[in-house]
Amino acid sequence: MVPVVVVVYHYKMQIEQRTTRKVLWRIIPFVFVLYVVSYIDRANIGYAALQMNQELGLSASAFGFAAGVFFIGYFLFEVPSNLALARFGARLWIAVILVLWGIVASSSAFVHSAVELYVLRFLLGAAEAGFFPGVIIYLTYWFRAKDQATSVALFTAAIPVSYLLGAPLSTWIMDHATGLGLSGWRWMLLLEGIPALLGGIACYLFLTDTPERARWLTQDEKEWLAAELAKDRVARPDVKTLSTWEAIAAPKVLLLALIYFIYQAGSLGVGYWMPQIIASLSGHVTNFQIGLLAMAPYAVATVAMIAWSAHSDRTGERQLHSALPLLLGAVALAGTGLTRNPAVSLLLISAALAGLYAFKAPFWSLPGLFLSRATAAISIASINSIGNLGGFAGPYLVGLAKGASGDPLSGLLFLSGLLVLAFLLTQFGRFATNGAR
Repeated sequence: MVPVVVVVYHYKMQIEQRTTRKVLWRIIPFVFVLYVVSYIDRANIGYAALQMNQELGLSASAFGFAAGVFFIGYFLFEVPSNLALARFGARLWIAVILVLWGIVASSSAFVHSAVELYVLRFLLGAAEAGFFPGVIIYLTYWFRAKDQATSVALFTAAIPVSYLLGAPLSTWIMDHATGLGLSGWRWMLLLEGIPALLGGIACYLFLTDTPERARWLTQDEKEWLAAELAKDRVARPDVKTLSTWEAIAAPKVLLLALIYFIYQAGSLGVGYWMPQIIASLSGHVTNFQIGLLAMAPYAVATVAMIAWSAHSDRTGERQLHSALPLLLGAVALAGTGLTRNPAVSLLLISAALAGLYAFKAPFWSLPGLFLSRATAAISIASINSIGNLGGFAGPYLVGLAKGASGDPLSGLLFLSGLLVLAFLLTQFGRFATNGAR
């Protein structure tokens, strides 16, 4: 009897290891690359500003508005986009999203006024709106609850990696690409929009909507994965299924949206202005050298993000793992705003970004503590949609502060205060109780 039990146990272990490894390597690297492309296309305006602001005659507040108006389009179209994903399937809809944003991103190279830039940044936000929440939901179709923080971290690690790659790439193109009467920043926007078009085609050909349709899994692997995912749902009878409106308006969902709003204001307030912050600290440096300097904080953030999320999965704890990184980000941003030493500032920015990116994966596990998967699909889109309005507020507020003081560092103290508030709301919110209310 004992040998039979041992054989069955080892067989189940082999199925588990083989299936999870297949799913991980099939899905995560692909969506990771797509998210790198996404963030390069939305954030490269920060590097374009080194040339673009003067050519288009943009003031600090006008640039802050251009950087942030992306998130107005994002806000308006995110929930409708996620509803479309639920109707048409992840493979088709994510492919459509990629093609649309690639067209808009490349078209931004041909703007000749602030208004044209505002319009295309708004359209880029509208086009990209459904991608992130769509992938987050898509991952729940393939990964068990206990693996989700790590899978989300491996996916969202694309954000700091996009800056690692995008910083030197964008600035190198700006310094070296010429021809057809286009400035370096225009060539940069044009060329960096093309990978999204190619990614849309690849997405349609490569992604699989559900495990049941996965030809790359054996029948026993499909059955094991389906059983495990079903077990997750049965094991959490306290989660609640809500209507579409209830999923958007539930108090806990709105609290998470507020936290994410504040977080995005801090994170993107730093991200979009970092090239100009580095330029103000470093004296006379080339665009490419600014790009190289900007790589260091994001390298630190990538390592911190993955390590912290893996620790969250090992312990099964989500709330404290979401709250503490916000406190680190707040303290480090305050320090950055108070110092003018380039080396110290770079270290503090690295610490701030480590905290800001470590927050992400545990945070996106919080809705699953009190909502069913069906309801979480709408709630996550709502949280991300409302929260991303902070991506408008943060860059714009930093721009106003810079316009008033002439120093982009002056807005960081305000962002630090916001992150302290986000820490308190996350730490003392009650997310793991029964129901959504």
